[in-house]
Amino acid sequence: MVGDASGVDKIADGWCLCRDSRRPATRYSWRVIDRRAFLGAWIAVVLLVADGAAAQPGKLVRIGVLTGASDASGAKFEAFRQGLRDFGYVEGQNVALEYRFAHGSLERFPALAAELVQANVDIIVTDGGNAAAQAAKQATATIPIVMAVSGDPLKGLIASYARPGGNLTGLTLMSSELSAKRLQLLKEIAPRATRVAVLRNAANPSSADALAATESAAPSVGVTIERFDVRDLGELGPVLTSVARERPHAFLTLPDVAFFDARARLVEFANAQRLPAMFPEREYADAGGLVAYGPNVPANFRRVAAYVDKIVKGARPGDLPVEQPTKLELLVNLRTSRALGLTIPHAVLVRADHVLR
Repeated sequence: MVGDASGVDKIADGWCLCRDSRRPATRYSWRVIDRRAFLGAWIAVVLLVADGAAAQPGKLVRIGVLTGASDASGAKFEAFRQGLRDFGYVEGQNVALEYRFAHGSLERFPALAAELVQANVDIIVTDGGNAAAQAAKQATATIPIVMAVSGDPLKGLIASYARPGGNLTGLTLMSSELSAKRLQLLKEIAPRATRVAVLRNAANPSSADALAATESAAPSVGVTIERFDVRDLGELGPVLTSVARERPHAFLTLPDVAFFDARARLVEFANAQRLPAMFPEREYADAGGLVAYGPNVPANFRRVAAYVDKIVKGARPGDLPVEQPTKLELLVNLRTSRALGLTIPHAVLVRADHVLR
């Protein structure tokens, strides 16, 4: 840059021609600045400008969140908000989140999805497995839909993982594929168990596949499955009473957004009945559950922000591949195992990603 009457300074070979504020405006003085310091400052300015541009997508983006939860607290929603911030979207500035809570009742999803469509949101994020995604898809063929979690999306939601088609994309938890593995791990932890109570939400369309996979694996690990169904969290109390009455040897819950919302209650029940229990997400183990195995749900929610950003910038959801989990976590709660008088096999402990002591 060449100095002129406007006061622009000359930068060359590490020297800076700078206006000396102690002298008349037409006087200049030379002083040495470190070239690396100058280049570092220049790069910082460029990055700051770029970051500011990313944080201003041009309008307020309104994202509807269709969830089976009862509120927007918890690690998964904070991970989603952090993911948005990573891409420059800040609530109250250039993004607004409109939540619709099903409070564990999957039957409410269609009406709640219709509310979001009427609210004219720009994107719908679903958190309720296939039931929430299906409700959103039936409510709109034009508003982009991003699944934060789903069971098997090939069951009526997408054409293929690589090219889902239509207005829907997102992530899957591979719930049915992991069900057999969960039963195998439970048998390793409780080798004497021969009768396993399996709790499922019959209102969840993904539960049929997860149950079938669990039942198919049962003979090979030497257990009998005793199925207990609920269709609403209002039925949970009587059903758990029935489980206790049957006195099974172990307890397993299938993946479900309603169960996730009631995880503290399910963990308390299993521990009170002194049942070795397997759960589908780490949050159960954090709440005191014995063992959990499955994808990291908050990681899924943080990843959703990348889909949102691509769609805001013009990508068509049907062209964005549906992603499967890249990392599965095994968590063991040793505090609970000691309380139950249960010794976790060393072979399981060495495979655990997290051991809660």
